[in-house]
Amino acid sequence: MDILGKEAPSIDVGMRLRSLREERGVSMRALARRSGLSANALSMIERGLTSPSVSTLHKLSNALEVPITAFFREDPPRTKIVFCKASERVRVPILRGVWEGLGGDSFSGRMEPFMITLETGGSSGPYGMLHTGHEFVFCLRGSLEYEVDGQRFLLQSGDSLIFAAQLLHRWRNVGKTVANAIIVLAGFEESEHPSEFHFTRPQPAGAQPDTKEQSASQPSHNS
Repeated sequence: MDILGKEAPSIDVGMRLRSLREERGVSMRALARRSGLSANALSMIERGLTSPSVSTLHKLSNALEVPITAFFREDPPRTKIVFCKASERVRVPILRGVWEGLGGDSFSGRMEPFMITLETGGSSGPYGMLHTGHEFVFCLRGSLEYEVDGQRFLLQSGDSLIFAAQLLHRWRNVGKTVANAIIVLAGFEESEHPSEFHFTRPQPAGAQPDTKEQSASQPSHNS
């Protein structure tokens, strides 16, 4: 069975957009100014008459200062046992890829597993991330480069990586084919949603990406 090709149930992104906008007291016109989208386009999205593209969702997430997953999160009841069928996973489009939840949003413990599918060049964005807890990565196919605390690790099919998540880290698909990986976050603070750090997200005004390149004394670690 091809677990990577399953379709997931649709989520009313328009309704979530309206809810997020109203929660923050932002009018349709104000959101149009902030996002660079027309009020008519926003109205059509909220009424479910059109589906926003990934680039449009990123403009809206920046304008509302929320992670892109906020448009897809349903906050279901949390339980101690979670059975997640492949056909029922939440799928969130990210730049040059897809994020898929693996039941962490329903689990009462501090663990969030998810899967990422990345096109060539797809990444977590130009900014490093850090959060509490620990991170486990298992590469299913393709090549995934993880940079952790200035060190680079090339994960290929079957390779894995574990590290303390408070170390600055980021990832990208450096190969010529689609890459898939399962990432498990654990032991984080209850107030955090650490999976939301793992893709391009809004940045404070004036922030600059970390363009520091790895020095010659820190060679890549190939598993």
